[in-house]
Amino acid sequence: MVTLGLVVAEFNAPITEQMAESAREAADELDAAVGETLRVPGAYDTPLAADRLARRDGVDAVAVVGTIITGDTDHDQKIAEAAYGRLTDVSLDRDTPVALGISGPGMTPDEARARTDNGAKAVESAVQLAEEL
Repeated sequence: MVTLGLVVAEFNAPITEQMAESAREAADELDAAVGETLRVPGAYDTPLAADRLARRDGVDAVAVVGTIITGDTDHDQKIAEAAYGRLTDVSLDRDTPVALGISGPGMTPDEARARTDNGAKAVESAVQLAEEL
């Protein structure tokens, strides 16, 4: 059985909570366990939490969920670039799969709500990669 760490960005919490629920349901369907969930303020904060989970004994992979909704500036682009790059670094540095379930940037709230299944997709990717490796 694959044991996962789950990181949930709380910014836009109504959407990200649905993503987290989608992730937990996918884990159940795949006979995987979510061993621990860490909640962080936003997508920018997810790499540190993913790194902490990836260091823990018994965590086979980490799934990260969140959403980055566009605003009046290009701030969403900067947040996504920083978070995505550092999550990749965590995966490589810790030799532990870190699956990206963050939607955005450049999305409206309606588009983000339509992508809450990204939580399930992240778990599916994390489990598949953990089993393959």
